[in-house]
Formats: sequence, structure tokens, C-alpha cells
Amino acid sequence: MDPIDIGLWVTGGLLVMVVLGMRVAFAAALAGVVGLIWIFWEKKDFAADEFTWALTVAIKTAGQVPHGKVASQALSLIPTFILIGYLAYYAGLTRALFEAAKRWIAWVPGGLAVSTVFATAGFAAVSGASVATAAVFARIAIPEMLKVGYDKRFAAGVVAAGGTLASLIPPSAILVIYAIIVEQDVGKLLLAGFIPGVFSAFIYAILIITLALTLKNFGPPVTGFTWRQRFTALPPALPIVAVVVIIICFVYNPFGGDAWGTPTEGGAIGAFIVFLMALYRGMRWTELKDALVETAKLSIMIFSIIWGVLIYVRFLGFADLPSAFSDWITALEYSPMLILVCILLAYAVLGMFMDAIGMLLLTLPVVYPAVMALNGGEYVTAAESTFGMSGPMCAVWFGILVVKMAEFCLITPPIGLNCFVVAGVRPDLSVQDVFRGVTPFFIADGITIALLVAFPAIVLWLPSLAG
Repeated sequence: MDPIDIGLWVTGGLLVMVVLGMRVAFAAALAGVVGLIWIFWEKKDFAADEFTWALTVAIKTAGQVPHGKVASQALSLIPTFILIGYLAYYAGLTRALFEAAKRWIAWVPGGLAVSTVFATAGFAAVSGASVATAAVFARIAIPEMLKVGYDKRFAAGVVAAGGTLASLIPPSAILVIYAIIVEQDVGKLLLAGFIPGVFSAFIYAILIITLALTLKNFGPPVTGFTWRQRFTALPPALPIVAVVVIIICFVYNPFGGDAWGTPTEGGAIGAFIVFLMALYRGMRWTELKDALVETAKLSIMIFSIIWGVLIYVRFLGFADLPSAFSDWITALEYSPMLILVCILLAYAVLGMFMDAIGMLLLTLPVVYPAVMALNGGEYVTAAESTFGMSGPMCAVWFGILVVKMAEFCLITPPIGLNCFVVAGVRPDLSVQDVFRGVTPFFIADGITIALLVAFPAIVLWLPSLAG
């Protein structure tokens, strides 16, 4: 059998295992090992006495992946970013952020919901985990919105949608994963996520204000804060600003000159600053232990998925499936932009049945080379490219687009993870309530994605400054 046919059969089996509920990490690893055995045994014409040889070679090939690919300095960013988020929660920075946003923004129509969006965006700047952001603000923001008369379903929808901002705004674990899989610069991708993340928050805010102006009894503005109260709310939130500035300066120095260091070093220093703030605010040993344990659990889950998927990716290389898919995509008689839009729509559908990280890890090894081929190649110049950008810039742009699609999938039924998290934190809310409340934000995300596709400069301006 042709290796490409083997690749298609094994990929089909992988999708069946995932749909039946098998964990992505185990399904991908099993599919990769079986595929490698199949390919190596095929070379020996399925001779019975050669099966042991094929099994041995396949296991040795798969066994080289976990250490060879995961022993990367860039991947150390993932536990660091996750730790920052948990320490910030125990330091009380989340409530300080929400209080500052409420005092400064809540006077606008739908102000408390808008405040929640910008507070989640602020927390995203020290978290990097969408699920953690949604869980934290389900405890803090929903009770406040219910007190002033918001519909409980919409209040839950605001928190679930706001939590997705952590996928784009640096530090972002999922952007680091994308960079590792496609072998692109982590620093540029983190920079690229900043403006689209803030842009998404403003689109959410505009949506909320529009609803508040057009619908009756839609959460009244919250007023009565003096200027003194507003300014006194700012200092407790300043550590968030410090962490953002440090991480950006370790990626790209906005003050001129070389960057201060690597993103890994910036993440470590940011975690140390938040740790000191947590100690200053009276964090107890049990809370520190919980933060470390939760960080370890989430990091192990992510690394396990990466290990499993990389074994599958190794098999795809032997099957030559990415190259075959790229050739097929570039041979289509449609405009490259239309094909790109269809790929993004496919992600929207796939995200209804898979978690964001698993979806990206399984699809990128095949889809990414095809998108690069549509642009003219991985090393094409901007003048020669289809999309008007060089190969590395196209990789950054596509990365932000697929991560934004992953954000979108965090709130889409039936798997929308953020919606399940909010419902789990709030026993008075069903998952169906949260899905109904988040529906208006589908429109906002659709508008954001369309603008990012139509105007790549929104994504590329900041990383282009880094050279």
C-alpha cells in the first residue's frame, strides 16, 4: 500500500478514536506507533518474520520524539506562564483588576459587563490559560453583575467569552505551542498576539455597549465613584502592568536597543514578581502549594498531548501526507484567500468536537505546510508572495488566525470548554444557560476574524518592529 494511503487510513482511525472519547494524547501516540509499524512492515512486504523488526524500529523511532522535541527552552515558557496565572489569583490581583476596571469603566452603558471584559483581558496578560481566567472571573464578576440586574445567562456569557482572550494576549501558552510545532520564533508570535487580543476585547466591549443601548433593562451603568476612589484602585493592579512590560521588553525592547533577554527569562522574572506580590499580600503555604500543584497538573496535561501528537507527526513525515496535502491545496482552481477562509471555517467546525490544543496539534502538521505553499513557500519574500507578506510573517499571521479560531472554539457547543468551566463554578447555571449567554459573542468573534484576515497589519505591525 502507498504510504499516503497508510497515512489517510491511520488519520481516519485517529479521528474515530478522538470522536469516541479517547484522550488526544493517547490516541495520537497510538496512531503514530501503529502507522510507523505499518509503514516499516510494508517495506518488507508484510513478511511475518519481519514484524518484530518493524515493531522494534517503530518503537525506537517514536521513543526519540519526547526528549528530542520537548527538551526545548521555549517549552519551559508553558509552566512559567501557567504559574504566573495561579500566583496572580492567590495574590488577589484578579479582584484588584476587576475593582479598578469597575471604578473606571462601569459608568458606560453595560458598564459592568464591559469592565469584566477588560479585567479578563488584564488577567490574560499574566495568565495565559483561558480556562483559569474563566473560572476565576465566574467567582468574581458574575455575582457583581447579578446584583445590578444583568440576566444570569448573559453575565455567564461575558465571563466565558472574556476568558478566551488569554489565548492571544501574551503570555499565551497556546501561542508557544504553535511556535514549537511550526518551528517559528516564539518572541514574534507573543508580540503578534498583543494587538489582536486587545482588539478582540474592544470588539466585545462595542458589542456590549450596543446591546445596552438597544435593549431595555440591560444592566444599568454603575456610577458614584469619585476620582479619589478611581485612582486608589490603580496601585493594586500595577503588578499586572509590570509583568506585561517585562515580558515585552524581553521579547522586543520598545525603549530602543536589544531585547533584555529571552522570553523564557522574561516569563521567569514575571513569575518571580507575582510571587513576591503574593507573599506581600499574605499568601499562605497551602495556597502556594495549590498553585504549584495546579501548575504541574496543567503543564503535564499539555506536555502529554505534545508528546503524543509529535509521535503522530513523526509518522506523518514518513507517510509524506503533509506534502501531498500541500500539493492538493495548491492545485485547487480557487483563489488562495478563499481556500484560507475555508480552512478557518473547517477549524470552526472541528473545534465543536475537540479541545483547542488537541485540535491545533493534530491539524497543524498538515495544514501549516499547505498555507505556506499557498503563500508561495516558507522562505518567499513579500514581493513574490500571494498574501503580500514574507514566509515568516505569513507564519505569524496564520498563527494568530488559528489561535483566534481556537478561542472561538472555547465557547462553541457542544465542547466549548469555557462554558463548562463557568457552569461548573456556578451551580445556579446550566451549561445550556452559558451557551445561550455566549451566543452574541459569536458575532463579535466573526467580525474580529474577518478584520484580521482582511487587514493583516493588525497582526504584523508589532512583530515587524522586532525585525
